[in-house]
Amino acid sequence: MTQHFGQHFLQIPGPSTVPDRVLRAISMPVIDHRGPEFADLAQTVLTGIKRIFRTRHPVLIFPGSGTGAWESAVVNLLAAGDTVLTVETGHFASQWRALTQKWGIEADHIPGNWRNWADPEAIRARLAADTDHKIKAVMVVHNETSTGVVSPIKAIREAIDAEGHPALLLVDAISSLGALPYEHDGWGADVTITSSQKGLMLPPGLSFIALSPRAIEAAENGGSVRSYWDWREMLAFNKTGYFPYTPATNLLYGLREVIMLLEEEGLDNVFARLDRLAAATRAAVKAWNLEILCENEAAHSSVLTAVIMPEGHDSDAFRHHVLSKYNLSLGQGLGRVKGRVFRIGHLGQCNELTLMATLSGIEMGLRNLQIPHAQGGLQAAMSLL
Repeated sequence: MTQHFGQHFLQIPGPSTVPDRVLRAISMPVIDHRGPEFADLAQTVLTGIKRIFRTRHPVLIFPGSGTGAWESAVVNLLAAGDTVLTVETGHFASQWRALTQKWGIEADHIPGNWRNWADPEAIRARLAADTDHKIKAVMVVHNETSTGVVSPIKAIREAIDAEGHPALLLVDAISSLGALPYEHDGWGADVTITSSQKGLMLPPGLSFIALSPRAIEAAENGGSVRSYWDWREMLAFNKTGYFPYTPATNLLYGLREVIMLLEEEGLDNVFARLDRLAAATRAAVKAWNLEILCENEAAHSSVLTAVIMPEGHDSDAFRHHVLSKYNLSLGQGLGRVKGRVFRIGHLGQCNELTLMATLSGIEMGLRNLQIPHAQGGLQAAMSLL
């Protein structure tokens, strides 16, 4: 095993590095989750997380992963035999669709090439053809973590409304909340799901579900058999600052600290910082004469940049090399782009020097393995910054 010294550069697109302040908060003593001290903590984070989602409506917090949040949306709103509209923007959009089908739900699917966003006009055309309103929900990934592609959620809501279609809009914001502009209320989402380990800079273990009044009503009147993920029970308990079962108490201490961190910097300032880092990364990749997976300039993500390896070179071998030699972790290619793509994460507490160190490790790795590339990537990024 390679012996490493110094800082490990965790530059995957989540889990992201946890800030020291958050780690210290998580290390607080465990408290009674039925006592008044916990109720105060819960009310603080349940109120604060609404500001991050930019919503006036309830946000539920479950102990679980993003996959659990997917399932919660499915079982509370849909039943076997229902139909949803899904859009293929990458690996995670495909996984959400597959989970839905396991519950016996039909997926009317819009295929994609993993290099572009969910097209509002294509969604509108499918809904226009659905004259019987069989489609109960439109399911879209906001930031596709496998590809670095961001979809226009507000425009998709407008496309649904333009057809007068009653479908609910379910949005996966797992890797975008706290890292990209997102407006749960303003963009008309009915359900927005996220998890703790991406833009919220916590360890894995919490999932979040923001609801609209329409979604709450739909969960009251429909859905599947449910227990752990039942929104109705969680909503009832949360009113008094408690949970229907044991919550992840110490992660909630960390969440309180994260909300403070994001609001101290200011969400708009966070987004601007990550925009700059993403632009610098793309400048470096283009200067290296490598190809970015996302081919739509308007859809580039500020969470990550997915880079296509030159023909004949394996991205996993490259990732293994920079990890073993420079203690730098890059994201792997998933699904159909496995072995063809590596992903550079620039989210969370990443700053200019962190990014420049990351790009240095990448450029040294390209040289070491004699992967075809041009010189000047570091200088291009530095000039932009």
